[in-house]
Amino acid sequence: MPNKPPLVKRVVYPGTFDPITNGHLDLVHRAAHLFDHVVVAIAVNSKKNPLFTVEERVGLAQEVLKDFDNVEICGFNCLLKNLVEEKGAYGVVRGLRAVSDFEYEFQLANMNRVLAPSMESLFLTPSEHLSYISSSLVKEIASLGGDVSTFVPAPVQAALKSKFPDADSDNLGILGA
Repeated sequence: MPNKPPLVKRVVYPGTFDPITNGHLDLVHRAAHLFDHVVVAIAVNSKKNPLFTVEERVGLAQEVLKDFDNVEICGFNCLLKNLVEEKGAYGVVRGLRAVSDFEYEFQLANMNRVLAPSMESLFLTPSEHLSYISSSLVKEIASLGGDVSTFVPAPVQAALKSKFPDADSDNLGILGA
């Protein structure tokens, strides 16, 4: 029986990453240990009105993930199935923080299975101490002058401060309601 070369398992971890958080980094770390190559794919997603441009988000991701030899970062503005095919990936990795995430992710996985039957959807959960972190909450805290240093890496914290130079820490917003 001839020796076959080992399969290289590539996956895509898609998201808006607006901004990338310690929860995202935890999932990249987990995926990088499970797969040979991980593509962190940052969606343009103008429907979400991102705080950071796709170029800024790609730059932040490149900076905070520079120590991962098997991680590639790219921006994209196409059907996910097309990106997965273009990257020669096995499928996608998605994060599940809570049960509420599951319904949406399950729907996406089934839709993607119809669009690309060979594309697998794999779900990872973040470490418990990171499971409550969301980009939306991080942006809200930063916009009100709160300390986000436990939720995001230092370069992201600095980028958030530059987006909210006049943030008022006396304003409690939704987190104080």
